[in-house]
Amino acid sequence: MTDDQRAQREQDLIAYYNNEAPARVGRELPDERVARRTAYLQQLDRESRRSVLEIGCGPGRDGQAISDAGFDYTGVDLAPASVDTCRSLGLDARVASVLELPFEDATFDAGWTMSTLLHIANEDLDQALSEITRVLRPGAPLAIGLWGASDPTEQAWQDNTDFGPARFFSIRTDPTLRKTLRLHADLELWQTWNDDQAMHYQWAVLRTTR
Repeated sequence: MTDDQRAQREQDLIAYYNNEAPARVGRELPDERVARRTAYLQQLDRESRRSVLEIGCGPGRDGQAISDAGFDYTGVDLAPASVDTCRSLGLDARVASVLELPFEDATFDAGWTMSTLLHIANEDLDQALSEITRVLRPGAPLAIGLWGASDPTEQAWQDNTDFGPARFFSIRTDPTLRKTLRLHADLELWQTWNDDQAMHYQWAVLRTTR
């Protein structure tokens, strides 16, 4: 993939999520995900971890819950409209790519990224994970959620909406994703569930080793 292709994919994602941000604000998150978020925040509290970085913050649905639970929250997203929505909620958010995070090494106590790394091509996933673990402190927990399937695909899908251009997706099998994650951190927890969707959801909690 060329730099121009990567840049075009990012621009398509920005256009789509800028348009979709208002509709996403009031959309309920699945119960399974909310339950795991609660359990993860309880884990962070037990470990006395205070600062949490979210990659792909969207309009702040998880960010608001993380902040309300008493954590020092920072979010990043490609889409300026999503960042603006987060800021309107009083959240610390900024426009940035996971491939080049604007933070010093070992800045945050924990990481959180849901349904975001599926927009990263397989050839860029190692760089994305390296960037995330770079800005987390040694031993930090990192929660990752993605959509997965038994048949891997990489393609742009056109949604039946008016939100904008086709979005690029990388859908990975469970063994492939687990293998990649283990190259960057210790895999402490792995779970999947279906949510009555064609694909299943992959949930992992990692522990950085640097």
